[in-house]
Amino acid sequence: MKLHYSPTSPYVRKVMVVAHEKGLADQIETARNSPWDDNELSKDNPIRKIPTLVTDDGMALFDSRVICEYLDDLGNGDALFPMGGERWSVLRKAAMGEGILDAGVSISIEGRRNKEHWSDWHVDRQKEKINQTLDALETEAAGLNGPVDIGRITVGCALGYIAFRGFVGDWTKGRPALATWYEGFSARPSMKATEHKE
Repeated sequence: MKLHYSPTSPYVRKVMVVAHEKGLADQIETARNSPWDDNELSKDNPIRKIPTLVTDDGMALFDSRVICEYLDDLGNGDALFPMGGERWSVLRKAAMGEGILDAGVSISIEGRRNKEHWSDWHVDRQKEKINQTLDALETEAAGLNGPVDIGRITVGCALGYIAFRGFVGDWTKGRPALATWYEGFSARPSMKATEHKE
């Protein structure tokens, strides 16, 4: 399998955490590409979305959620996307983590624009979304304990990303339960192996 990636993409990190958890990381060849430039990514994915996974049979999968579910189905161990009633709680946690990631990436994209074209209103709105979601996760932190699943992975990657980028300063202030959970979760081998690097 080949994964088009960017080293600072939190969506790539989520995919690679899943790959490690499912025992597939050593089966993935990585190809560093930018979605902003003309490169081989556009041959596999016309919308140039990172990450893009090209399977062994040549199918290109994009959107990190789709790739994660594919790897979950392919790999070993317990399902990260459970079925039945538990599924909705897990997917809800994943959606909260995705919301933080989407807001953070939106801030990063805004930062790529010329300074005179920045929208402070837009950036402040994204930071508000991040903080509100962090506050909600603080009240639900006890529900993050338990076996690894796509919800916990997504939240863990989201917290790692906002710490890496510093979008809202020290997000742990006033959120002791969430900070304690993250400290433990970030010590997982899959999280250690995929830490953000510039």
